[in-house]
Amino acid sequence: MPATRLNVVVTRRLPEPVETRMKELFDVTLRDPDTAMTREELAEAMRTCDVLVPTITDQIDAGLIAQAGDRLKLIANYGSGVDHIDVATARSRGILVSNTPGTVTDDTADMTLALILAVTRRIPEGLGLMQAGKWEGWSPMNLLGGRVGGRRLGILGMGRIGQAVARRARAFGMQVHYHNRKRVRPEIESELEATYWESLDQMIARMDIISVNCPHTPSTFHLLNARRLKLLKPTAVIVNTSRGEVIDENALARGLKAAEIGGAGLDVYEHGTAINPLLRELPNVVLLPHMGSATVEGRIEMGEKVIINIKTFADGHRPPDQVVPGML
Repeated sequence: MPATRLNVVVTRRLPEPVETRMKELFDVTLRDPDTAMTREELAEAMRTCDVLVPTITDQIDAGLIAQAGDRLKLIANYGSGVDHIDVATARSRGILVSNTPGTVTDDTADMTLALILAVTRRIPEGLGLMQAGKWEGWSPMNLLGGRVGGRRLGILGMGRIGQAVARRARAFGMQVHYHNRKRVRPEIESELEATYWESLDQMIARMDIISVNCPHTPSTFHLLNARRLKLLKPTAVIVNTSRGEVIDENALARGLKAAEIGGAGLDVYEHGTAINPLLRELPNVVLLPHMGSATVEGRIEMGEKVIINIKTFADGHRPPDQVVPGML
């Protein structure tokens, strides 16, 4: 790359320390106000910049990449998931893609446990009662939930976040089970006291809680489909802090309404903000607005990784977090 400063376009507002450092290093165009770019704005940015820094709200598909100018050489994604970017098409155009793995592991695992507790202990119902001023005092039978200790937790996807969830679950006294694309190393299983299930069907039929921690890929789309959801125990709870597309949301809503599923805690949704209205109405469902990675520390770390990827690329080297098609 030439010695001149790279032209970088950032599609959303980032934490102030990250934006300040970017202004010091690059010829950067920041986003103000903090709204998602339109497709036309994304296309214009990709025609004129050296590096694009998108987020999950930007769909960088083959059609958009085809409109990119010759200058665009790196898509430095702000986030670990890249299912919103057509990595293969970018690579065929000579455009590298990088991400920020590992920065949200602990934050997302914390939120997974928070959702498990929120659903099983009926925390939002209690909060609603207090905020409405309707609490009339303690009662032996009021808002009875369930104890998490001793419950079987089935983790779907035993990567960084799945393993972090397992460590937290063990501290709460849960029994850890998992299904993964491939079995993890014996020493990890031993550390986590985790039981591997080769058959997803057999695992979910026996679990008290299912935690979805796998990425969205063609092979995981609707992995929890209507048939599999019917295998769940009627008292089982599903928590999803990964990708909404992994669960058939309509089938989940039907199962919850019919009391075929005990409850759900969701931070992600199959169709973005267009959430199945049934889910909003059910008392045994806790809905969050994609807050799994929403910590100041995590978002700054993500920005620092983006900067390292861009700076390494500018220095003529391969970005340390380059994404290769098929690797996720």
